[in-house]
Amino acid sequence: MNTSLSNSKNIGLVLSGGGVRGMAHIGLIKAMREFEIEANIVSGSSVGAIVAALYANDVPAKDMLNFFKTTPIFHYHFFTVIKAGFIDTDKFFTIFKNYFPLDTFESLKRELHIVATNLQDGEEEFFNSGELVRPLLASAALPPVFSPVEINNLLYADGGIMNNFPIEPMKSKADYIIGSNVSIINHIDKKDLKNSIKLATRVTNLMIYASSRKKMNLCDLLFEHSAVDRIGVLDKKGIEKAFVVGYDNACRVFEKIKI
Repeated sequence: MNTSLSNSKNIGLVLSGGGVRGMAHIGLIKAMREFEIEANIVSGSSVGAIVAALYANDVPAKDMLNFFKTTPIFHYHFFTVIKAGFIDTDKFFTIFKNYFPLDTFESLKRELHIVATNLQDGEEEFFNSGELVRPLLASAALPPVFSPVEINNLLYADGGIMNNFPIEPMKSKADYIIGSNVSIINHIDKKDLKNSIKLATRVTNLMIYASSRKKMNLCDLLFEHSAVDRIGVLDKKGIEKAFVVGYDNACRVFEKIKI
């Protein structure tokens, strides 16, 4: 794409998965608003889907952060023994409905695309119309922590399983694509691979990154927030840090480029 950001009529924003690290997406959005950059089309996977939906609904950055700070992840009422997963994802429905009371894609202020994984058919599936909250919950239902979400008699889970950087909806609709990736691959020491769990985590992260790398190269402007690498994907103590990383990175870039 050769269109400059300042001349773009249709700006697309793609937000990756990555758990708490996804608060860097909110920092980017805050910076975009301060520099008067608005996306017309937004897509996301996993936590990126939630942030994308909040942005598509014109929720202020401080309220986005408050959503993640106040939403309980490991509340004992949310644990389940009758579903696959430790936490019943359906328990979050009412919390999400407070932020999306009309519960439809059509009620949002911007065009939104989110991706979830159809566990039974082994396919990724995009949602962009009709019911909003259940597909949103499904996109962020990271197994085995969260239970799958049933939609139309099929079970769906985290979009990042199949597509952690869902740029596909942008290809024919946006003339300038901004990407934000928080699933970072940095060099690690041998001591960080000293047990089976750490090794499996590293291999999974490498596989996710490999499947996203070519797509990230299609962005006109890509933010990779490497400083979030040490923040645990479910570590709520890292919310503010990840947000600041994303905001500072974006401000430095926007100050340098001609807008």
